Amino acid sequence: MNSAVHHIVFRTDANHQIGTGHFMRCLTFADGLKKSNSHIRFISRYLPEYLQEMLVEKGYECILINTKRNNMPLDELAHSNWLGVNQKQDAEDTVQALSDLKWDWLIVDHYALDAEWETEIKQVAAHVFVIDDIADRHHECDVLLDQNYYKNMDIRYTGKVPENCQLLLGPKYALLRDEFKRLHKKTSPRNGSVKKLLIFFGGVDADNYTSRIVKLLSDLNVSDMQVDVVIGSKHPYGTEIIEACKNRNFFCHVQTTNMAGLMASADLSIGGAGSTTWERCCLGLPALTFSLADNQTEIALGLETLGAGKYVNLFKYDSDKKLYKVIFDFLNNRDEISKLSRNAYSIVDGMGVERVCDVVLPVL
Repeated sequence: MNSAVHHIVFRTDANHQIGTGHFMRCLTFADGLKKSNSHIRFISRYLPEYLQEMLVEKGYECILINTKRNNMPLDELAHSNWLGVNQKQDAEDTVQALSDLKWDWLIVDHYALDAEWETEIKQVAAHVFVIDDIADRHHECDVLLDQNYYKNMDIRYTGKVPENCQLLLGPKYALLRDEFKRLHKKTSPRNGSVKKLLIFFGGVDADNYTSRIVKLLSDLNVSDMQVDVVIGSKHPYGTEIIEACKNRNFFCHVQTTNMAGLMASADLSIGGAGSTTWERCCLGLPALTFSLADNQTEIALGLETLGAGKYVNLFKYDSDKKLYKVIFDFLNNRDEISKLSRNAYSIVDGMGVERVCDVVLPVL
């Protein structure tokens, strides 16, 4: 590896509609690349101020491109409304924001961008790296990463990427922060007894599953357990949740910086099947998982196939009474909880960032 500065740019967005998972895994990737003399820039169309500040604190450049919609129709992609403009406009804006340098890699994590955008970007970036997990469009890229597990994992991207594209597939490539790698070595699978319960439905939780679970846990009378509830600083029902936790003697953590520690000390988790799925697995934390978006359903089902999580299908458990019963039964099934924990712990070792960075940096 040479000693020259590597110029690497990330294109990703975050808001209430998109969530924060795409941004956070890009940030983790950036932290890994920074260790190897990399100059990092983030390009976003939508990015809350607190996330912009996070980038600045880490020493990364942050450029916001115009959020004003043009009069051109959106592209015909399932998530085109996430972008607000067509791909041609976004590519032009991104190229303009990168016109000051020659970029070694552009890393894109966005469901509303595909091969059309990536082809335009190649005029300013030597290599294109795509992070995806829905496999619903074509890409023009050198490397594609999908860190999730699926039954059809080996064929999901067949015909959707160039023949010479390197595929990084599965949880061994999960982009986890350094603390998860360190704690993996210090934690061990749980014995099935639940003394500490962790509730987390992602950084946004627009449908407010957190409040629903907090209420159900109160009805379940979990007074003999410590219940930790985690929410993002911009949770739309944050004030209500904080008050509910206070009334029930639950601990509410707002925008915590100790997520890894909370996971490592918990015996069981209830939450969404989003980007935190592999963090939980790395620390052997068994989980009752909910799908908060279409792409999370496949993740939750894949996790259940691996015997590393129990999926709660909200179409099946469509009432609080049914949900109450499934949580009650699960909390009292020590054998199942212990088995899920052992399987989860064996899937992810926390070395994913290193594996992915080793693919990117030798090219530079």
